[in-house]
Amino acid sequence: MRYLLALFTVLLTASPLVFAQKPESKTSAEIYHDLEKLNFLGTALYIAAHPDDENTRLIAYLANEVKARTAYLSITRGDGGQNLIGPELRELLGVLRTQELLAARRVDGGEQYFTRANDFGYSKHPNETLKLWDKEEVLGDVVRIIRKLRPDVIINRFDHRRAGRTHGHHTSSALLSLEAFDLVGDKGAYPEQLEPWQPKRLFFNTSWWFYGSRENFEKADKSTMLNVDIGVYYPLLGKSNNEIASVASSQHLCQGFGRLSTRGSTQEYLELLQGDMPDNGDIFQGINTTWSRVQGGEAIGDIIEGILEDFNFQNPAAHLDGLLRAHELIGELEDAYWRTYKLGEIEDIITAVCGLYLEASTEDPISTPGSSVSVKFEALNRSAADIELNSIAINEQVVLTTDAALPENQRKNFEFQLTIPSGTGYTSPYWLTEEGSVGMYKVSDPELIGKPETPRAFMATFNLEMEGYEIAITKPLVYRYARNDKGELYRPFEILPPVTANFSDKVIIFSKSGTRQIPVNITALKDSVSGFLNVKAPEGWVVNEQQIPFRIDSKNEDQTVVLTVTPPENTSEGKLMARMEVNGKTYSKELITIAYDHIPTQSVLVPATTKVVRLDIAKRGEHIGYIMGAGDEVPESLEQMGYVVHQVNADDIHPGSLDKYDAVVTGIRAYNVLPELKLKQQYVLEYVKQGGTLIVQYNTAGRWDAPYKEIAPYPLSLSRTRVTDENSPVTLINDDHELLNFPNAISERDFEGWVQERGLYFPDSWDPQFTPVLELTDNGEEPVRGSLLVAPYGKGHYIYTGLSFFRELPAGVPGAYKIFANMLSIGKENLSNEDNIKG
Repeated sequence: MRYLLALFTVLLTASPLVFAQKPESKTSAEIYHDLEKLNFLGTALYIAAHPDDENTRLIAYLANEVKARTAYLSITRGDGGQNLIGPELRELLGVLRTQELLAARRVDGGEQYFTRANDFGYSKHPNETLKLWDKEEVLGDVVRIIRKLRPDVIINRFDHRRAGRTHGHHTSSALLSLEAFDLVGDKGAYPEQLEPWQPKRLFFNTSWWFYGSRENFEKADKSTMLNVDIGVYYPLLGKSNNEIASVASSQHLCQGFGRLSTRGSTQEYLELLQGDMPDNGDIFQGINTTWSRVQGGEAIGDIIEGILEDFNFQNPAAHLDGLLRAHELIGELEDAYWRTYKLGEIEDIITAVCGLYLEASTEDPISTPGSSVSVKFEALNRSAADIELNSIAINEQVVLTTDAALPENQRKNFEFQLTIPSGTGYTSPYWLTEEGSVGMYKVSDPELIGKPETPRAFMATFNLEMEGYEIAITKPLVYRYARNDKGELYRPFEILPPVTANFSDKVIIFSKSGTRQIPVNITALKDSVSGFLNVKAPEGWVVNEQQIPFRIDSKNEDQTVVLTVTPPENTSEGKLMARMEVNGKTYSKELITIAYDHIPTQSVLVPATTKVVRLDIAKRGEHIGYIMGAGDEVPESLEQMGYVVHQVNADDIHPGSLDKYDAVVTGIRAYNVLPELKLKQQYVLEYVKQGGTLIVQYNTAGRWDAPYKEIAPYPLSLSRTRVTDENSPVTLINDDHELLNFPNAISERDFEGWVQERGLYFPDSWDPQFTPVLELTDNGEEPVRGSLLVAPYGKGHYIYTGLSFFRELPAGVPGAYKIFANMLSIGKENLSNEDNIKG
């Protein structure tokens, strides 16, 4: 099992988001606020491309001031971004960013949805984006989600008219929304989906940024724009809308969005794209948002209005009878959309007014199909209301008949031994279950499309009788525990396979033809697991051991077995795949656990594989100092090349402290995230001057508070230039340069098989001391030469590179290893391949 853990403090206002599975309790003021939402029947949908694209200020305003049902549709899960808080990239980053979006929505009051589009990385034009995304499928997902949510109003974050001028994903999200607006009401469009639905209006959430400057925006024609002041204050919540929005956006920690709260009047502008223009600043003008919009709803509205007019803040349970009557009437509505949504809202309110605490907690966070787990139920009525717990069901099957009265503040506890059916599906992100394409996730079950996460396998339903009225309240099974340094904590209850395996290294480089010992870690997720490990190897590779027996007696224990692997003589690459045979069944998954304080713990099942590469690669030197930046897996890749990698803390850099290293490498965005590195730069450059080699990997332009020339010994200006097509042509310039010839000969073939992109944030100008060695070209654009620059400095060498080695090395791209070996070996021509320079 690989456990990815980062513990940090979220320096925000007190929020239920830390350890986010903890049950929510509400004050009387918050209950009143929820009643106001219950009394509003209108829906708004916000659409953009990625996590952190959404305008949390506007979402919070619509959810809390307007009181509308408000949702954010993120076309992707942000899989192609970077990660400032940990090593997760690609699919794992998408899992993390999904949970950060859900955390943000728990703060601002919105809901969260996705399409099946995979964030394949930066795209310069929607034509490329929509080709890789499979436009018809993603458009169908947008149509499906609109029909499911039935929004009255849709708001785009981006401008559909900016093709080629901004991120292709951004423009594509707006283009898809615009096209979907015209399709969702057409019975002939995607007829296999839900019933047609036609929203009333479509807006573009514009701002001065889209006009280039505040001055340009001031001069712009605003006759088709609504101006909304979203900086309102909510006395019931004790917070302003902007404060709520700041906390919500700060949940995007892996993207560096932690920020100070803001307050005060703030203007938002909505440009009308489709529909009629409201004349009073109300985006719902002309739309019936009262209970009278549904047949049989007026009586419900009268009840809720009466409660709001005479709300008892001291004893909200005094309104239980009226709420139960409203619940009964909502349950009789013919309109399935509003019936389902409003039943969920009013059941939360009924639970809150009674101070009713209902919990189903397991003795363990994990169980396996065919196993059993003890479930403890707790029911507590903290009001004077007459409440009885008649029975408890799990997944709609009654498991306990209790017939227990719940007197005020008297806890009732019950226990049940739950057997997990053998066919129960595993708890893992549903969009990763099947193999997709570069731009699309594959989801076979249409009922899952759009959902933010995999539905929980087990739900407990408490069948109650309140004041003689029968009502059922459903809660997910959770795992509740305590830690001495954290207090009470919650985790989701998850179903996982009885055994998993993982290779310690995700890429294994064979630089020689001899055999290597490869460890495989096997983990039991239940007691008494035994069987055999088989490893499938690619053609030409030999694994000496087959049918390796294993036995693990206790749950969560590991056993390591060692394979003897022999590569072919010639260059080759492929995957080793671990398969475990247990009681006639085959298991072939690795379990990755993603754990951060601001999101619920996530279990991700991926194929138990490692990439093996037979590559004749030469290198010089042995000891590498690595200054970690935002987090990457390059150090592990360098170790695969045979280097000894030493992690260097920037605070520990002093005169002469780097001299023991053959080369020093800074991790991605090191100068963005390590302010102390700027203070140590004089010592780093002195190391180069005295004969060392320094390799600086990419930093983000515009996110460093010092002049960029301070990164290098000579002037160097970073830009936002990037080459996004991983298959774009590469030309070797200065092809007699040492970087392209020693100790490995580099050719254009070494740029085959790259993933996601060529590189990013290349310098656009540099001192003549720098020599560019590569020319990269994206389709239809001018060639760029700033991807790999080298300059002599004193006796040593300084190298700046925006090539995406942080993606290519963990992906096992052979050419990337050869190029990096050459960078580390520069200036060491007179040393043999085996020389230990520093030692």
